[in-house]
Amino acid sequence: MEAITLLTFFVLAVVIGFEVVSKVSSTLHTPLMSGANAIHGIILVGAVIVAGSADDALTLVIALIAVLMATINLVGGFVVTDRMLEMFRGRGSAAPAQKGEGA
Repeated sequence: MEAITLLTFFVLAVVIGFEVVSKVSSTLHTPLMSGANAIHGIILVGAVIVAGSADDALTLVIALIAVLMATINLVGGFVVTDRMLEMFRGRGSAAPAQKGEGA
């Protein structure tokens, strides 16, 4: 593809992504983050495939940067999801663990 076509796809993806994410309420954030983690896993696999089939050094460097960024995004998504789910757990589930420590 031509560079201008790829740039157009990129700009459209950024605009659409921003519009979609900015309209999400905080109540739906955790389920959507879990779904996004699955998508990020697919992106990571794609980046690894591109890195494995790189023909020149520039493509390999860009693909490895993509692998690194996708990995950070994937792990960060799981950390954020875990913290959000921890906030939704009631205090009743944490109380027995605290009683056991003091006894």
